[in-house]
Amino acid sequence: MRPGQMRLPWYSSMIRSTMLLFITLTTFYRKEWAFSQVGRGVTSMDSFLIKFFPSVYAKEKEMVETNQYCKFDSELLTLFTSSLYLAALIASLFASVITRKFGRRITMLGGGVIFLVGAILNGAAADVAMLIIGRILLGIGVGFSNQAVPLYLSEMAPARMRGMLNISFQLMITVGILAANLINYFTDKIAGGWGWRVSLGLAAVPAVIMAGGSLFLPDTPNSLLSRGKENEARAMLRRIRGTDDVGPEYDDLVAASEASKAIENPWRTLLERRYRPQLVMSVLIPTLQQLTGINVVMFYAPVLFKTIGFGGTASLMSAVITGLVNMFATFVSIATVDRLGRRKLLLQGGVQMIFAQFILGTLIAVKFGTAGVANISRGYAIVVVLCICVFVSAFAWSWGPLGWLVPSEIFPLEIRSAAQSVVVVFNMAFTFIIAQIFLMMLCHLKFGLFYFFGAMELIMTGFVFFFLPETKGIPIEEMDRIWGKHWYWRRFVGAGAGGKVEITSTV
Repeated sequence: MRPGQMRLPWYSSMIRSTMLLFITLTTFYRKEWAFSQVGRGVTSMDSFLIKFFPSVYAKEKEMVETNQYCKFDSELLTLFTSSLYLAALIASLFASVITRKFGRRITMLGGGVIFLVGAILNGAAADVAMLIIGRILLGIGVGFSNQAVPLYLSEMAPARMRGMLNISFQLMITVGILAANLINYFTDKIAGGWGWRVSLGLAAVPAVIMAGGSLFLPDTPNSLLSRGKENEARAMLRRIRGTDDVGPEYDDLVAASEASKAIENPWRTLLERRYRPQLVMSVLIPTLQQLTGINVVMFYAPVLFKTIGFGGTASLMSAVITGLVNMFATFVSIATVDRLGRRKLLLQGGVQMIFAQFILGTLIAVKFGTAGVANISRGYAIVVVLCICVFVSAFAWSWGPLGWLVPSEIFPLEIRSAAQSVVVVFNMAFTFIIAQIFLMMLCHLKFGLFYFFGAMELIMTGFVFFFLPETKGIPIEEMDRIWGKHWYWRRFVGAGAGGKVEITSTV
């Protein structure tokens, strides 16, 4: 212990660890469990299709000679799925203002309450309109949460643990996916055809935890400072760092806060030349994350497995298998991100996804060709599932968690809320676009769809190699200096930005 340093009680570190893990758990458990996998998974349940999408059900039950690529192509079914993402996109713009003016905690609380209402509407839905309204409310909750939670974690976490804690974020996504697939698998077996109501309604459980937990969580030192609460900010920083010796880090936060207050319009500031690297990253990273094709595999897994010949229950079980792979592979990222860094994981994962997509496309092309008609053996189906698992594991330790981590840690405070909104907007915009056109693309591109996503992964891996600097271990308030040392971005950030990065606080 250094002279003058006073340790707070032993339970201080337990408080901060529990607090960070709690908010990670409640937000992303809820996110994936409710809005993606449950909502998407119920569309493979016959009882759900008969009630809301009878034309899709009729197509599904046609003989095997039907073109397998096109049997699920339905505009109304797609609207049900993708309405959430459009709502999240719009909501994130309003959430930026709320996050800046009222703090991260209030934004998370509002997101949880709105999400709860949407889950109740979906579970009680009597018609398609009620379903879609519920999905829109879920989307608003997601937009609020995606705006606030990455900022909350990045601002609370010490620099040396920021990667691990933020990827715990992604771990909860994978736990949620697995839980959703298991719920869909078992509720599909409920006699009477009302299992889909249980699946959709259970999204209310993590929403309650999210909203209730937000009532007890403190706000971040950064947010408190930006709202003029200096004493509370210093006390909070001492609490979450477990020591009174926070002077250098607090001074960095104060300087960043003063710079932030001098900015009247953060959106216009984000467009200035000196913030060009952050603007490009806030647009391209979430966009490229969605162009990996992960939503094709995870959001549409039950339908995709049905398309290549699995039965209804078998398709849900295959989705459970990929969910398990997704969850366990995320531990690789948690264990290595703060040792190996962000770039190595993104590059390795990108190469692995490229090979997996091209092999998967070839496997489907060999059996289904362009006609989309085939019977596949059990062994061949197992090979397809294994190939999908290779793809999912690569995404789970690279672009899955790092697509949220990297943007959340590179923005200076004066543009942080606005830039995070850009991240959420582009993430949800391309999630919406892909959800809206996936079934149509599968119908028209057939097996070529997997080659398309493989080509996108080739582009994104090249982007990381040439344009993304390493960010591990650098305090957020000093992150702007890495751009001045980069061969390309230094032309935008101005003189003096390329100095040596000195980590003033590594607690």
